[in-house]
Amino acid sequence: MLDETPVTYRRVMLKISGEALMGDQGYGLHPPTVRRIAEEVKSVHDMGVEICMVIGGGNIFRGLQGSAQGMERTTADYMGMLATVMNALAMQAALESLGVFTRVISAIPMDQVCEPYIRRRAVRHLEKKRVCIFAAGTGNPYFTTDTAATLRANEMSCEAIFKGTKVDGVYDKDPHKHSGAKRYDRITYDEVLAKHLNVMDASAIALARDNNLPIIVFSLDEPGGFRGILRGEGTYTRVQD
Repeated sequence: MLDETPVTYRRVMLKISGEALMGDQGYGLHPPTVRRIAEEVKSVHDMGVEICMVIGGGNIFRGLQGSAQGMERTTADYMGMLATVMNALAMQAALESLGVFTRVISAIPMDQVCEPYIRRRAVRHLEKKRVCIFAAGTGNPYFTTDTAATLRANEMSCEAIFKGTKVDGVYDKDPHKHSGAKRYDRITYDEVLAKHLNVMDASAIALARDNNLPIIVFSLDEPGGFRGILRGEGTYTRVQD
């Protein structure tokens, strides 16, 4: 049933890490966690918001780590891209089990399991209120899923990027390790870059800055957090000039 509550944004990009799908495990997918996140997405979808998603692959394979262990960087990055497709398919299955029509759209063609990326087709899916999960990054090595999320958000004319993390915003240092860590309510792109804050990688921040695309950093572990922010509630950090 459609929720008629007024919302702040009508089309958004949700970026989450692959690690967010692990739950308390050290590796792989934790189905109850995947379903919990899918329920959060559904609650926002039910408000009439058009949703794009990008999910990292670090719960299965991280290209940088493979490269650090002696693997050729380009090969390692392609393996990481394939991991994001696996996560996207898991999220698609969870969303569709909740009755939310979903399309996985891959930057690397693999027609048997998902659609190739065609911008106009993806926009049409959003207009038809389907959730679009963009997989395989940008299709190029040396680019992270953060950059892919920012690129796709711009291409899809999203009004904001929602970065789901384990903390409720951007802090000057790790709040899990430092009790005196300070949380920012609002911070500029240039401050994020200058202070080397762990929001998104530098390429993603610069791309968002150049297109004045706000980044909302919030806690994915807070039940109803994603929905609450779209209703003008909750705790988060807004990155924008």
